[in-house]
Amino acid sequence: MLTIAELSAFILVVFGLFLIPGPAVLLTITRSAHEGTKTGIITGLGIATGDFIHVLVAAVGFSAILMTSTAAFTIIKITGAAYLLYMGIRTLLAKASSIKMPDVVQESLLKVYRQGILVEALNPKTALFFLALFPQFVNAESGTIVTQFLILGVIFVVLTVIYTTILAIFTGTIGQLIKRGTGINRWGQKVLGLLYIGLGLQVLLLGS
Repeated sequence: MLTIAELSAFILVVFGLFLIPGPAVLLTITRSAHEGTKTGIITGLGIATGDFIHVLVAAVGFSAILMTSTAAFTIIKITGAAYLLYMGIRTLLAKASSIKMPDVVQESLLKVYRQGILVEALNPKTALFFLALFPQFVNAESGTIVTQFLILGVIFVVLTVIYTTILAIFTGTIGQLIKRGTGINRWGQKVLGLLYIGLGLQVLLLGS
């Protein structure tokens, strides 16, 4: 199971990810600004559901791989660490781009929820994030892979719900900061880049 240090590192990386506004964050802010806090919260719940879909797929996939070969899981873990290192360097070197808010039309809460699910579930970057990050915190000798993935997934989903709810409640202030704050976006990229590099190096050099 996760140690306190591993759990803290995982949460730190997740918060680093939150610092860079992606499609899900921008959708939450836009929905909240146009249709109110309630709609923004529902959007966030849809996004969290999309995240959990990724978790379930990854958990089943990695569990099947481990049943075939523990060496294969180790290779995937090292490959994921190398990918995190690459993403860290790429994130550090990338220039902060301008933020473009998505266009939305007023819809029922059910459709808003579905849109949140689709935006996150169909985002290939989210899939790569889970495939690269989660194995770094999974130990094949410490319980079943599915259980460990689900624990990490629930933590990630809970943090996502908390974060998107805060965005929905304070959408006016946060939305203006994101739209105008290229400096904030740039520093967010630096923090996330360093976190990726640190985690990738830890696995590649220390093997854990």
